[in-house]
Amino acid sequence: MSHFTPENFFDSQLGMLLGRTASLKDRILDQYLEVHSVTAAQFKVLIIVAEWGLDSPGDLCRHLSLDSGSMTRMLDRLEQKGLIRRARSEADRRQICITLTPDGQQLVARLPHIGADAMNRLVGVLDTAELAELERLLKKILLNAGDPVACWRMGKK
Repeated sequence: MSHFTPENFFDSQLGMLLGRTASLKDRILDQYLEVHSVTAAQFKVLIIVAEWGLDSPGDLCRHLSLDSGSMTRMLDRLEQKGLIRRARSEADRRQICITLTPDGQQLVARLPHIGADAMNRLVGVLDTAELAELERLLKKILLNAGDPVACWRMGKK
């Protein structure tokens, strides 16, 4: 269904609102994570490694829509903080496997609490039905677009 034309394009603020909401989410997460010296972007990597079982830089790049250079720098910072370890795969020496260190595992255990607090601050203005509808609509958009992460996660639930 087409909702936009060149004539009415500037009447909608949808793109701007989606982008600003995503930025606000990351700023709020950054505030909650500052005490742990971790950024929202690093939070996402740690969550994916811990909860989704992804352990290769390539898989992380695909799921976070980052280029390999950005991912390498991100993994360098997490390794310097002592939260992850990178090692060659035993099965295929060309591959790098990422694992959480004991410090990384301790932090990951706290991330659901931090994430819940941050998300409550972000969407606390919505009632339960509004929140469920927002999530449903965003999933519908992403699934229709064939978003690999949304499709993958929907298959896991």
